[in-house]
Amino acid sequence: MVIVDDRELVSFSTSPDRYRHWRLSVEGPVATLTMNVDADGGLRSGYELKLNSYDLGVDIELYDAVQRLRFEHPGVKTVVVTSGQDKVFCAGANIRMLAASSHPWKVNFCKFTNETRNGIEDASQNSGQTYVAALNGTASGGGYELALACDHILLVDDRSSVVSLPELPLLGVLPGTGGLTRVTDKRHVRRDRADYFATRSEGIGGKRAVAWRLVDEAVPRAAWDKRLAERTSATVAASGRLPGPAGTGGVELTPLDKTRTPDSIEYRYVSAKFHRDHGTVRIIVRGPSGEAPGSIADVHAQGAEFWTLAMTRELDDLILDLRANEPELGTWVLRTSGDAAAVLAHDELLLAHRSSDWLANEIVLYLKRTLKRLDVTSRSLIALIEPGSCFAGSLLELALAADRSYMLAGVFEEEDPGASPAEVTVSAMQFSPGNTGGPLPMGNGLTRLATRFFGDAEGLAAAGKQAGQPLEAEDAEELGLVTFAPDDIDWEEEVRIAIEERASFSPDALTGLEANYRFTGPETMETKIFGRLTAWQNWIFYRPNASGPDGALRKYGTGQRAEFDDKRV
Repeated sequence: MVIVDDRELVSFSTSPDRYRHWRLSVEGPVATLTMNVDADGGLRSGYELKLNSYDLGVDIELYDAVQRLRFEHPGVKTVVVTSGQDKVFCAGANIRMLAASSHPWKVNFCKFTNETRNGIEDASQNSGQTYVAALNGTASGGGYELALACDHILLVDDRSSVVSLPELPLLGVLPGTGGLTRVTDKRHVRRDRADYFATRSEGIGGKRAVAWRLVDEAVPRAAWDKRLAERTSATVAASGRLPGPAGTGGVELTPLDKTRTPDSIEYRYVSAKFHRDHGTVRIIVRGPSGEAPGSIADVHAQGAEFWTLAMTRELDDLILDLRANEPELGTWVLRTSGDAAAVLAHDELLLAHRSSDWLANEIVLYLKRTLKRLDVTSRSLIALIEPGSCFAGSLLELALAADRSYMLAGVFEEEDPGASPAEVTVSAMQFSPGNTGGPLPMGNGLTRLATRFFGDAEGLAAAGKQAGQPLEAEDAEELGLVTFAPDDIDWEEEVRIAIEERASFSPDALTGLEANYRFTGPETMETKIFGRLTAWQNWIFYRPNASGPDGALRKYGTGQRAEFDDKRV
């Protein structure tokens, strides 16, 4: 936590030398993440983090560790996640913390937790860093959900260690950050078995856990070390981790140069100004300050200073900061500034090497995850495309992610009549063969452009034909790449009305509307987690059966039974 203008704000910045709850060790191609939660180290006061239970502070460290493994330790091919406590892996989210937290805190906590688990799965699937869960004790609730994010699960077979999702019988809530979805969609547990498992607070272990696909192996304690070593060796051998240029190592994720005041956040390439009277944040993302490096080796040499990586880290941190600390700023106005050609050159360099170089691949994957974080943020997004903007390639994704976009037709005649009109440029960042996934897919597996034109193959093809061509407002509007293209006479009024109108609506209704419209098309595990499971979990958290004075969260640990409203709705 940090103090700004007498406000206690959540900071998402940390490093291994500051961890209180995790220990990261690396031996050759194998890294070990050991969870040993400091019971007295809660992010807020009023609860103890017993039995490796966790709060947001524990998850912030985990997120940092996952990021550093991808960038600072390119030689790692297998990551073992285990516990430093005897006979317990993780008891899940701390119940006292949840019971005492506001509804928005619970929502943001669950969302961030699941985004981190998605990042673990992304590393296993796309980075050649495979995660293995070594459950040397019982894994309950969110602890088992962390294991579910890993590619392979070993459970010690000692007649007492089990895996469980006990939220429903004990707390009156749904396993909320992907548990149920991963059990059925990822591990393919039969529906009837999943129903029994999720209603059994005692959990399941041993051979039954393996037979039901809840874990991959149940290993006697005497054979534990040997079997874990065999598993990590096999995983290392099967890794598809990409190499880098000879003589290069990892890229240090140096601390961000960030200045935060009560009304602004400033980084090198990203800035945000708060307008609290209108409930808005004005965000500007700046393009590169110079030309793209001449080679991929130069990208390695620049490291965290390389524009795409630096900008993505700043945007990621900004999104997290605003979500956690500024919930009443409900509309984000997105702008860009800079040289579109420089943005496209940086993109082209990364795309040319992402299939052969680990760093190029990681930077594109990180940008993908950050844009996904923007997609699932419950804020209205309005993009303003003006002269001097650089909505091209990777930065065009910001406009495509917006709920609505305005592009100035012509220039501001009174302010700068000699300026060049605004342009947007579609590029390979929006397309792939068949234009399904592309380099930067959304949670639905489609690019934002394919999502925009879902069911309109002709419109998508027309936009594709203009790839690489800078388009002014009239052409961009005709192609459907922007929502409106007012001239300078109408610009200020149309933008003002759009922003003020947004502030007049119910924030809850807006969140529901935006979450539905943003994820057009096929349903995936991610869209289920964020669009279905998380929505239901948040609703259940708000209901008296869970959070009321006589609800299960309040009665947990008191020896008293919860009192439920028996109406099913």
